Amino acid sequence: MPYLTISILATAISSALYFFVSFNTVNVIGISAMIIMLAIAFVIQWLIFIPSSILQTERFYDLTGSATYLVLVLTASIISYTNNLLSIQKIIIALSIGAWALRLGSFLFIRVLRAGEDKRFEHVKTAPRLFFMFWTLQGVWITICLAPALVAILHNDVSNDLLVFSFGLIIFVFGFIYEAIADRQKSVFNSNPTNHGKFINEGLWYYSRHPNYFGEFMVWAGITIMAFEFLGGSAYLALISPIFTFIQINFISGASILQKRGLEKWGDQGDYILYIKNTPKYIPNFFK
Repeated sequence: MPYLTISILATAISSALYFFVSFNTVNVIGISAMIIMLAIAFVIQWLIFIPSSILQTERFYDLTGSATYLVLVLTASIISYTNNLLSIQKIIIALSIGAWALRLGSFLFIRVLRAGEDKRFEHVKTAPRLFFMFWTLQGVWITICLAPALVAILHNDVSNDLLVFSFGLIIFVFGFIYEAIADRQKSVFNSNPTNHGKFINEGLWYYSRHPNYFGEFMVWAGITIMAFEFLGGSAYLALISPIFTFIQINFISGASILQKRGLEKWGDQGDYILYIKNTPKYIPNFFK
């Protein structure tokens, strides 16, 4: 299937989702604020794609993604505030996403600066249509992940279910800390010259092969639980957020790519094969 066609279909999927989840959310000058959020998300990706394609660089890809999360939750919060609908729960949801985006965005940007390139884009950035598809798919990822949070922030009502909200907040904090620790441990491991050419199997990476992705899934599960009270009717479609995150990480990017590279590098090493065999992929086994 042509890359441009995939980009169009992917954008249509996000558009359809936001149409169905936008009921009972705020309107701005007669337009659903959710649709405005959708437009902002994709316009940012496409605008930054232009200079990135000209310069054939992927350095601003992850940074743009994180910045888009920040722009969307900030804009949604301002809209909610101007309509006297901003509550403490909505503020916490926005701040949680903001903290996650700032932490992960800065980490990924610094990492690509140190490495000089992102291997995912080695043969992508020189092909404009393929590169454009990647930027469009980032817009899809952002909008689907953020759907429950934006529905909550832009909802025409406030939530009083502190029990469910608090449970979601605990899940989020756990995932946020777990992911940050895993990223830090791998960064320290890779920066040690004695570990050059080795795979990491210590710290949180001893208990599962992709602890950072486990933390990422927990982050969006927590956000979705925090937003659950604001969902209803067709807005329940926003529950796809953590499911989509898992599918994206497991089958499209992330773990699937890393596992392939791992086998290419260390597939002939017995200790690596043993590590894969005895170590869970995501959910940590602390009794290992």
